[in-house]
Amino acid sequence: MYAVVDIETTGGKFNEEGITEIAIYKYDGHQIVDQFISLVNPEREIQEFVAKLTGINNKMLKNAPKFYEVAKRIIEITQDCILIAHNANFDYRILRTEFGRLGYDYNKNTLCTVALSKKLIIDSPSYSLGKLCRHLGIPVTDRHRANGDALATVKLFKLLLDKDIDKEIIQQSVKYFDNRHEKQRILNILNKLPEAQGVFYIHNQEGTIIFIGRGNNIKLEVNKQFLKKTSKAEKVFKRVHEVTYEETGNSLLTRLKYHLDLDSVRPKYNIIRKRKKNNTNFNNNTFLIIDKGRIPEEHAVILIENNTVLGYAFTNLAFQENQISILKSMLTPIENKELAKTIIKNYLLRNKVQKIVRLETEENI
Repeated sequence: MYAVVDIETTGGKFNEEGITEIAIYKYDGHQIVDQFISLVNPEREIQEFVAKLTGINNKMLKNAPKFYEVAKRIIEITQDCILIAHNANFDYRILRTEFGRLGYDYNKNTLCTVALSKKLIIDSPSYSLGKLCRHLGIPVTDRHRANGDALATVKLFKLLLDKDIDKEIIQQSVKYFDNRHEKQRILNILNKLPEAQGVFYIHNQEGTIIFIGRGNNIKLEVNKQFLKKTSKAEKVFKRVHEVTYEETGNSLLTRLKYHLDLDSVRPKYNIIRKRKKNNTNFNNNTFLIIDKGRIPEEHAVILIENNTVLGYAFTNLAFQENQISILKSMLTPIENKELAKTIIKNYLLRNKVQKIVRLETEENI
């Protein structure tokens, strides 16, 4: 069951608007089964431009019922219904605000005919109610009045129901007040992630990387990121569409990849600190750094040649490490060699790796 609603307001500051008129049509998917239409005394002045747009003025509303007098009827007619409106976020917000002033928590699942139209009527030059109805040949009377716009929205929704043959698009477009779709979407993302060490990349809907993170347990770290309540973290959470990752197997490679990727990608929601330039040199000109790989039988190898960080590779055979020519063919190259050198040098000053292999000797550290 659906409750198609349209609301006219006084205008004014966000969440300070008052309702001046409301129209609700209860619709079972085939016909209208109930309706409620009423002017409402907002107990505040109407903005002049709004009065000109709607034709509703303060004098007309003087003897109209106040919101608390119609609240019970609104609850009754919308009970067990999905709330539908053209730009549902607006109408639902206004209703929640008015009910909130009465101390009542008004929760409804919603459907927006703007969003549905963009999915089902892709050739419309505009998705405003008036222009969209004109494009579709839907008659509209009393434009910018609650009753006229609500009736037009009923007719539009009926057409959208017909166009969505399998009813999948409409079903998937319901916005649940308890965020169940959002929770399931995040759960699906988390279930694809490993409980392994590495670097993760959060992408928006366009595929752009908007945040890079790292940790000993990728799945756990992504979940922690989603639970953060900082302004940036909440923006990342709202925009996440996909999370990709790269397992590293050890702390050095995790740190190296994280900072190199930050430097090259520069994601919007990461804090990237400037590093001081320094002339870092290794005591050994050419050597391998060997540490744990992603699986027990694998090594992660970083090749430094003539004091330059060439790249890294994962090996599982000793001869791959012993034959530099073979190892070089396996390397993932590193572009920012100075940054890589600084990160590796700083890491080795404070941490151990499995071993360092020079040209002819081997030193455990």
